[in-house]
Formats: sequence, structure tokens, C-alpha cells
Amino acid sequence: MSATPNPQRRAVMVGLFVLIGLIIFIAGILTIGSMRKSFVSKITTHSVFDDVNGLQAGNNIWFSGVKVGTVKEIRFSGTSQVEVVMNIEEKSRQYIRKDATVKISSDGLIGNKIIVISGGTPKAEPIEEGDELTVEREDSQQDIMNTLQANNKNILAITTDFKEISRKIAKGEGSVGKLLADEQLYKSLETTMTSLQKSAVQAQNLTVSLNTYAAKLNQKGGLANDVVTDTIIMHQVRLAVSELNQTANTARALVSGLQKTTEEVSASLTTDTNSPVGVMLNDETTATTIKSTVKNLESSSQKLNESMEALQNNFLLRGFFRKKEKREAKEVRVKADSIKLDVVQ
Repeated sequence: MSATPNPQRRAVMVGLFVLIGLIIFIAGILTIGSMRKSFVSKITTHSVFDDVNGLQAGNNIWFSGVKVGTVKEIRFSGTSQVEVVMNIEEKSRQYIRKDATVKISSDGLIGNKIIVISGGTPKAEPIEEGDELTVEREDSQQDIMNTLQANNKNILAITTDFKEISRKIAKGEGSVGKLLADEQLYKSLETTMTSLQKSAVQAQNLTVSLNTYAAKLNQKGGLANDVVTDTIIMHQVRLAVSELNQTANTARALVSGLQKTTEEVSASLTTDTNSPVGVMLNDETTATTIKSTVKNLESSSQKLNESMEALQNNFLLRGFFRKKEKREAKEVRVKADSIKLDVVQ
């Protein structure tokens, strides 16, 4: 005989399972609510995008790397723009300023789309219910692809140029090609480098010599050291230089006076035509007469010498001239004797 189940026990078991199900359901709701922060006080803001790049309602909103809200709604605005309505936590509102900007990013490399709030200045007021946040302009995927294509073209052009340069170098064209292919040019360059090295060594030796010479000049007892450190020598040098300056000034004044006198005499001879010298320098007729007179005097002097010579040879005056010569010879002897006596004494 089989036993029938107790109806009261069955009711208890059903009630227990229902209670467990309700507990699990409530726990799930609370868990989901805590993850989505459904029970947190929020404010609503919005932004208008040209392209949301796959953003969906429920995606997270980050500020400085911290989740501060979720996307509430996405709807079209105008002709082609998209308005995104955002729920921002009330407790995070004080940190987000009205001049902050928003942009769409990704949660990781291939993660979900998120909205990132950034910027804002301390002088601006915190956001309020219904505020519109400015969208930060960023390059779209198409812009990035266009940039990559342009860069690829530039890289291709650069590669082509390098290919052409390599070809010319391999053929020995250009300076680098000639340097690699021309042995004589390489030797000349090597000789030049050797000369430069020698010049550098010589310059270094010259520097050492100058340092040594400067050290010797600084040694006590040397001329340069005495001139620099000895106040007496420097005072004497200053006095000598001062005297040289005075002498130079005196000579300069003397030369200036002579030059002035010469200029005055020259001006007087040029302007004063009544003086003898002025007449001779300025009057051509007088100058010609003086020249003629000088020539006549020379001719008369020559004729007088000839006449005197003729008179000396005349028998009537020969005795007179002989007596005169004897008298002059006697006077010469007397003077010579007197000079000898003076020397002896």
C-alpha cells in the first residue's frame, strides 16, 4: 500500500522554493543596480556629436580614469548630428566644470566605446542639470586612414630618393660616390686629414709654449713681472711717457709754427709784388732784366780777369806785381811762424 504525500509538506516545499527564487531575483536586481549605479542620485547632461562611432546606451562615462556615469540615451539631432544624453553621478558633479570637454574613446584596445570627460578650469562653475558639454574635436578613422595614406606616399617618395642616391653612389657619381670609387681622391682626403692632425698637434704645442711663456712672465724677478708689480718702475715709465708726450707736443707746436711761417712767407711773396723778392718772382720783365744783368756781370768779370793777367805780364807793371807777391809771401811766412810758436808754447 503506497503512502500519499502530505499536502501541507508540499505547500511548505513550494513556499521555500519561491522564497529562494525571490531572494535570488532581488539579489540579482541589487547586483545589476550596483553595477549600473541605478540607485545613485544623478543629473542629466548632453552633448552633440557628428559621429558616435558605435556608442550605445549604457556605455560608461569616465572622468580622470574614474567612472562617473553612463550613457542614458542616443538620438539624432538636426540633419546628421547625434545627441548623447548622459547621466552623471551627483557626487561627481562638483569636480566636473562647465568648460570641460567630452570625446568618444575605447575601453582598452578593442573594448567597448566610452565617453571621456576632460579639461575644465577651477574658475568655471560645476555642471548642472541640463548643461551641454562641448565636444572635443578629434580625428575620425577616415581622417586617420587619409593621414596614413599620405604618409605612405611620402615614405614611398623618400624610398625612391634613397634608391636613386644609392644608385648614384654605386656608379661613383657625386661626392660620396667619387670618394668611395676614386682611390686618388681617397688618398688626397687621407693626406688632408693627416695635415690637419699635424696642424692640430702644432697648435697644441703652440698653446703649451704660450702657457709656458706666460708662466715665465709671471715669475718674480722677470721684466714683465717687475713692470706689472713694481710701482716705482711703473711710475718712472709713466713719467717717461709723459715727457715723451710733452716733447711730441712741443715738436708738433714747432712744426706747426714753421708751417705757419712758411705759409705766411709764401703768401707774402705771392701777394706782395712790390718787394724785391716779390718782383723777381712775379714780374717776368724784371726777372729777365736780372738774368741779363747777371750774365753781363759774369762777362765783365771774365774780361777783368783777362785784363789783370795782361797787366801782370806788362813790363811796365811787372815789378809792382812781383813786389806785391813777395810782400804777400812774407806775410804768409810770418803768420805760419806765429802759429808754430803758439803750438810750441
